[in-house]
Amino acid sequence: MTRVEATDAARRLLDLLAEGASGERLAQVAVEGRDLPPAERPGLVEAVEVALRIHRTLREHRRREAELTALFDTARDLSKLRDLDEVLQSIVRRARQLLAADLSYLSLNDERAGTTYMRVTDGSVSSLLPRLRIGHGEGLGGLVAQTAHPYASADYLSDPRFDHTPAIDEAVAAEHMVGILGVPLSLGGTVIGVLFAADRARREFPASEVALLSSLADHAAIAIDNAQLLAETRRANETITGHNEEMRRGEDAHDRLMELVLRGGDLVELTAEVAAVLNGGIVLLDDAGGELARVGRDPVRLPGSAVASSRSSGRAVRSDEEWVCAVVAGPELLGCLVLGGRPSLGEADRRLFERAAVVAALLLLLRRSVAAAEDEVRGELLADLLTAPHRNPAALLARGRRLGIDLTTPHAVLVAASDGVPRRRLAAACARHAALVGLHADQVVLLVDGSPALAAGLAGELTAAVGAPVTVGGSGPASGPAAVAAAAEEAARCVRTLLALGRPGTGALAGRPRVRRAVGRGPDRPRRVRALGPGAGPRLRRAPGYRPGPHAARLLRLRRQPHPGQGRAARPREHRRPAARADLGPARRGLAEPGAGAGGPDRPAPAPAPGTR
Repeated sequence: MTRVEATDAARRLLDLLAEGASGERLAQVAVEGRDLPPAERPGLVEAVEVALRIHRTLREHRRREAELTALFDTARDLSKLRDLDEVLQSIVRRARQLLAADLSYLSLNDERAGTTYMRVTDGSVSSLLPRLRIGHGEGLGGLVAQTAHPYASADYLSDPRFDHTPAIDEAVAAEHMVGILGVPLSLGGTVIGVLFAADRARREFPASEVALLSSLADHAAIAIDNAQLLAETRRANETITGHNEEMRRGEDAHDRLMELVLRGGDLVELTAEVAAVLNGGIVLLDDAGGELARVGRDPVRLPGSAVASSRSSGRAVRSDEEWVCAVVAGPELLGCLVLGGRPSLGEADRRLFERAAVVAALLLLLRRSVAAAEDEVRGELLADLLTAPHRNPAALLARGRRLGIDLTTPHAVLVAASDGVPRRRLAAACARHAALVGLHADQVVLLVDGSPALAAGLAGELTAAVGAPVTVGGSGPASGPAAVAAAAEEAARCVRTLLALGRPGTGALAGRPRVRRAVGRGPDRPRRVRALGPGAGPRLRRAPGYRPGPHAARLLRLRRQPHPGQGRAARPREHRRPAARADLGPARRGLAEPGAGAGGPDRPAPAPAPGTR
């Protein structure tokens, strides 16, 4: 071996340090200096020891530099991530790389349950570890989560410092873990989880590795918190966006409904609009369950209990697979809306459905107001027709044309009466059968485009509609104001005839044989005729098909016979008056009682005319 001087040896050590040589090459310099004089050997040994300390310091610095670089890279990578799962996966992967461990895993705390559960793993080979949930204080991880201090074990399963549980030990054995290091994930004074690194062989974790994993855990906790805050912000933005969209839809639907009302849309258009907005089938019912409009579904019955619940709560309610909303105006129930095809209804759509019920109430009230105004105008026209037909016929005809009624064409005139039903309700029931309906003299008068013979059928329909007997008399057809007024009087007398004969709830046509047969014959006939009103007898005699009874025939023959001495043209006074007043008693009608004359009890009665009994 070549002899070297001490100074040359020192220079050699410095060159090796500058080159980054290993400790073995530095120790080799001491071996090569064995040939130095004994006085120079201690100096060389001392120089080699200093060089080895410098080498170890440089190596530690390089390790720390690598760790810091890895931490900086980790922090930079974590700051770029937005998804929480990606952040957690990056943390455990970096922990495994920094400590050169066999596996790494991370748990998050559940404060309500008092546990920490596995959230993500890297290097795991069993299914037990990802499903593991550890109570606070149990095992190594539970102790870290409870105390917020790092813990390490070179051989966990044989370490008596920890509270071993079957679930934890089974998961550790399934992964063949031996050495385990756990550090807390802390935000301020709150532990949010635990970061682990483990080897499948016995391993002592020096303080430097504990510090390194703790530094990574600090960065990881901040990244987890940022990711969670970002996720919450994203959810809040989605919620706000959804609410804004719902508000926009609600405003758009409100504008469309208001436009429908302002342009005079009807209930069918409203139902179609709501069905399109809510993407379901809609049925609008009135307060009695009658269908007013229907779009996109089959007919339904009135859901009474659901309507009552909606009316009391003021909100739409769910009934089986349907949604029901009461249509109200103040305390009055006008009907209900029934929505099908939507088992679930969001808050925005529910409010939209309720708003549609408000618009439906508005349309129903408008329709009621229009109908009331139109009925009033029509009623005024009918009242003028019946009370003063000769006052201004041209004006009456013009008013009728404005209402779409041509009074110059033939119309049947009907009169309906019922003791147990308010007149306005009866008029409302008659409205769909007539061109013109009004109230006159406690009765409902109808002008119908058709034959008056429908009185009988109409009586049955109205009786069923109002739930009480309705008597209907018919007359006409009549053209012009005067004829209409006269026909109305005839129809009213026909109604009185039916009521006097004890036949309420039926209908008949004035002057028809049916009325004459109802009046009948016999001793009670005069009373029944008087009940029909003035002039009923002549009207019945003038009716087609009239055949007088025996008593009436005798009176008619007496009226046609001449008085003795006056020729055929003259008729005795006592025979004329009974024909006109057949309903009066003998003393008032001038007919002599047996044994009394026409001029008094002392005068003999005139001899009967030839051919009479």
